[in-house]
Amino acid sequence: MGKESITLKKVIVHILDSYISMPVLSDKELEYGSDFAEFLKGHIFRLISGDDIKKCYFGREDLTLFETIKAMNEENFIESSKAIATKLFDIMKENGDIPPADLVVCVYNYCDRDNLALLKMNYKSSYTHSTASAEGANNNDIIKYKAILPSEGQKLNEAVIVDLQDFSVRIIEKKYDINGKKDFYLSNKFIGCVAEMSQKTKMNIVTKAVEQVNKKYFEDDFDKQMQAKSIISKEIEDKGCIVVNEVAEKIFMGDPELKEEFTEKVDRYNIANDTIIPQSKTTTRKLEKQHLTLDSGIEIKIPMELYNEQDSIEFITNEDGTMSMIIRNINNIVSK
Repeated sequence: MGKESITLKKVIVHILDSYISMPVLSDKELEYGSDFAEFLKGHIFRLISGDDIKKCYFGREDLTLFETIKAMNEENFIESSKAIATKLFDIMKENGDIPPADLVVCVYNYCDRDNLALLKMNYKSSYTHSTASAEGANNNDIIKYKAILPSEGQKLNEAVIVDLQDFSVRIIEKKYDINGKKDFYLSNKFIGCVAEMSQKTKMNIVTKAVEQVNKKYFEDDFDKQMQAKSIISKEIEDKGCIVVNEVAEKIFMGDPELKEEFTEKVDRYNIANDTIIPQSKTTTRKLEKQHLTLDSGIEIKIPMELYNEQDSIEFITNEDGTMSMIIRNINNIVSK
């Protein structure tokens, strides 16, 4: 399913420019055409199909924002969206590090479930031309706009998605300076929810822990790193997920000490028994190829599906300790 499966039901936009004293709140829902609908659906789908988004749950059900969202309906959608925008603006005014933005509040349907999207579209600066005519002469100029919205191809880095049936929350956020300390203000101060780590973060923790353990015990043995990457890649290919303790057993088979050290590293993040389910190809792309740099300066990229095929590629340790690599069955070489 793609963005075409998203149906927009209600949309309103509020201007949250923290450089002015008050938010500019809209009193009417947004009237939009097909171009903007595609723009909005593209941003929503990119969020819900990516691995940067984190699952959350409301810490307390007596929170004002939770009550506002829970009580939202067709009749009070505009006023509810204003209350949400005002709360976010108040936090932004108190913390100058948070960038100004337009807040798009949208109710949409996807997979037969209604969801509320709070899309914080942070401003960026861009240049464009202007033209003026005076006394029969044209004067063209270049001016800078400071309130340009993200393009359709850009990924939003601040947004909240709330399932309006079970009120589960998904969030993508950045840390900003809050009272002298970097903090996730969207989850901690705005939504008031407890956030899990994203699938992308979990994947990075696992792969980094594997690399650290292998490097500690095998130094620069590239074959160990390639074996580990091959195992992780095959798990995702076969199952569509990684069961952390199972993949650790396969990578460190016969080395309980190494497996225990790996488990200790990932257990610091409480993911030793987790199942990681990546959705986006960008999360797993680095597992698809192994990039080798030889001491001679030669660089080689090996697709992981070919790594275990000796009829395609083979590494040989020579008597003098050097290594040779044989690449077989080459039909064509292209220079890039």
